[in-house]
Amino acid sequence: MWLSESQTLGNVLFLVGVLLIIGPQKTYIFFTRPNKRRGSFFLVLGVLLILSKWTFIGFLIESLGIIGLFGDFFGVAVQFLRSLPIVGPILSHPAVAPVVDRLAGIRVLPV
Repeated sequence: MWLSESQTLGNVLFLVGVLLIIGPQKTYIFFTRPNKRRGSFFLVLGVLLILSKWTFIGFLIESLGIIGLFGDFFGVAVQFLRSLPIVGPILSHPAVAPVVDRLAGIRVLPV
């Protein structure tokens, strides 16, 4: 019960945060782009399932929606994390970097 309530509050705060950061018109445009519609659908479906007390299934479907909506930003986030003092050297390590690049969808050009 507690997980469902905190998950619901997190969803509401996330959507309000996006709305406040980029504004109502740009939020509408972002969520209704043709290449983002599937992610928007899964996000809304996941939120509705969580509100209907189907917490775990809703969380999984909502996660698919978040990946569909914000998957393009993972590469940017990884590049930012690589500029940080402690995390950067770990993510840039030759054994770790190819795995992180593949997961984030970063394309490395051959030298």
